Amino acid sequence: MSFITSVFKELVGLFVDDGNLALQVVALIAAVTVLVKGLAVPGIWGAALLLLGCLAILTLSLRRMLKR
Repeated sequence: MSFITSVFKELVGLFVDDGNLALQVVALIAAVTVLVKGLAVPGIWGAALLLLGCLAILTLSLRRMLKR
């Protein structure tokens, strides 16, 4: 049982290494969903916003990590 638990923790750690980063990406996805579904923004613009937003979040996270 402890083997399964440790494997699960490792898998979660692959995707949620930085909790702040994960929360920002989830917030970005929610905001783009509201724009595309709620305000009828074209899907291609939503895709571009997701790409640029994820790149910006990743860049800022990397800069914060390098300052430490």
